[in-house]
Amino acid sequence: MLYILVFLVLLLVGIILFLNLSPTFGGNPSREQKELYKDLNNYSKGKFVNEIPTSMGMGFVDILSMLKDSFAGGKERSPQSEITVESINWDKIKTERNSITWLGHSSFLLSIDNKKILVDPMLGNIASPVSFVGSKKYRYSESMEKIFNEMVSIDAVFISHDHYDHLDYKSIVKLKDKVSHFFVPLGVGSHLIRWGVSKEKITEVNWWNEIKYKNLTIALVPSRHFSGRGIFNSNTTLWGGWVIIGENIRLYISGDGGYGPHFKKIGEKYGAFDLTLIEGAQYDRRWANIHMLPE
Repeated sequence: MLYILVFLVLLLVGIILFLNLSPTFGGNPSREQKELYKDLNNYSKGKFVNEIPTSMGMGFVDILSMLKDSFAGGKERSPQSEITVESINWDKIKTERNSITWLGHSSFLLSIDNKKILVDPMLGNIASPVSFVGSKKYRYSESMEKIFNEMVSIDAVFISHDHYDHLDYKSIVKLKDKVSHFFVPLGVGSHLIRWGVSKEKITEVNWWNEIKYKNLTIALVPSRHFSGRGIFNSNTTLWGGWVIIGENIRLYISGDGGYGPHFKKIGEKYGAFDLTLIEGAQYDRRWANIHMLPE
């Protein structure tokens, strides 16, 4: 019995040390930041909140069914053959033409008014704090190392929220010296600072705030989602979508989130859009409040 108790204590200490020392988990907003957040309409009791009440919990039956699907899912869960895609056209990206290149999942490389923009650059293989847990990316693109090496200088990186499939530690570390500026929701900058990005290169934004940057108009807009990279810091950073307006193009990026009245508000304030990138491929009604379905 004593050995079991000692083992459990050591295991708990190891987990706590890992959570605090591993850079993958990122940072946390400072006390000063949290004091400033208290006056915001979308912040309550130390947490950011959605515009409308949003249940993010699952019942016991839902949890069991999800575990069953994860460990005993059918063959339809994965492609049966390699997905064929086009090679990245770096020559086109380097021109002044507007363009969009999908890099997998929610990562996009945009060229708007000759400004090179990265959205949610998750270029690693696993969206997880550890390499042995999590779903691996399907091999539908060029090698990530090749993309890192050939990546052009980036005017701006936009992060929608801090979940692992949208904010990747290794991607940020490898790309940060090629990036002029990072635009992130409130609190997310704490992760970047821990990863070696200077404060001067980071702008944190609240919903509906607008910024002018290199002749672009930028605004963070609401989404219906949540945030967090660890066990104890859920919703301590904000989430959202992005509106980017150039000289001749208006772009909306939804970020993750469920359906809600924010879409109408965004359209009325900033639409009509020339291009929208809307998340909608989760295919799971168990979390419909925080992830839209294609239907």
